[in-house]
Amino acid sequence: MPTTRRSFLSHALAGAFAAGAAPLFLRADDKAGVKPLVTGRDAHRYEVLDGWAQLPANYKFGNTHAVMEAADGRILVHHQKGDPDSVAVFDPDGKFIKSWGAEYRAGAHGMQLRKEAGGEFLYLATTGLHTVVKTDLDGKVVFTLDYPKDAKNAKGELCYQEGKDAKTGKAKPANAGYVPTNIAFHPTDGSFYVADGYGQSYVHHYSAAGEYLATFGGKGTGDGQLNVPHGIWCDTRDTAGGPKIVVADRSNERLSYFDLAGKFLKAVKPAAAAYRNPCHFDQRGEYLLVPGLHGVVSVLDRDDKVYTYLGDNPDAAARGKNAYPKDKLIPGVFVAPHGAIWAKSGDAYVAEWLPYGRVTKLRHLA
Repeated sequence: MPTTRRSFLSHALAGAFAAGAAPLFLRADDKAGVKPLVTGRDAHRYEVLDGWAQLPANYKFGNTHAVMEAADGRILVHHQKGDPDSVAVFDPDGKFIKSWGAEYRAGAHGMQLRKEAGGEFLYLATTGLHTVVKTDLDGKVVFTLDYPKDAKNAKGELCYQEGKDAKTGKAKPANAGYVPTNIAFHPTDGSFYVADGYGQSYVHHYSAAGEYLATFGGKGTGDGQLNVPHGIWCDTRDTAGGPKIVVADRSNERLSYFDLAGKFLKAVKPAAAAYRNPCHFDQRGEYLLVPGLHGVVSVLDRDDKVYTYLGDNPDAAARGKNAYPKDKLIPGVFVAPHGAIWAKSGDAYVAEWLPYGRVTKLRHLA
């Protein structure tokens, strides 16, 4: 039977109460007689603004992978295989301003923004191009990093070597095994970390100038090992213990923590799949925002317990489905959250891995 707004809400309410979480719900009529859709609970309640991005007729999204906010409030969206560019810039109300980055369309994936001495800069993790690119907010390239040729694993072996494709038998270049998915920033010294999420599951540490420093991780399920380290973040919620690197260890369905030098500290794996394929992070005070590819955005407290779910999808068959039909989307119900941020205002933005693109704004209410 097709999902209607009424049947969806009925199932969402039942599922949310059963899980002990706050449900998606409709507020009482406002003065205009409109019923805004609201998600979350208590200090994390948001009005869902579906269809936020207002694209011009000659522009189309591809898979919307990442979203960032500049200091002046502009919102930047990084998307793959759209047309004509891979970075689209909007004002906070969703009005399109401009775009750039046609050269990254094939590999657009992770995007992080950092304010530095010379201004604000973007770090782009390009899966299809096997590079990390640093640009200014207008797309001017500062540097481009190829795969880390000197990187070695815990056994002292080179992480990336030439070989042959198992299917075709053709020569495979060393950089083919390096597929970076996102970036995190050291809190004080300007260095940064790159997660090789779709390659060999390593994390590489670089100086502020882009010089290779060290490597940790590597594919596996044991302590300190990673399996699709899709997202990465410098977590400062533990004010007593100091900042740590937290990795969205997606295929292991857990969060893995390391110190700033790459020493393994702990892995957090909930009894139930609270994160549902965690993709990345953003932080606001003591809370961590975690987009989970399988249809949910989680707000975690300081102890990594779920404070609330946002846009939780009750239909397990729809979760993480890239080919999900656009005409079946339900406002406020996420299919494949891939990137999410909190804006300075407290509002949140969620970008989903869908071939036609989808960016939802969540207006903070509490």
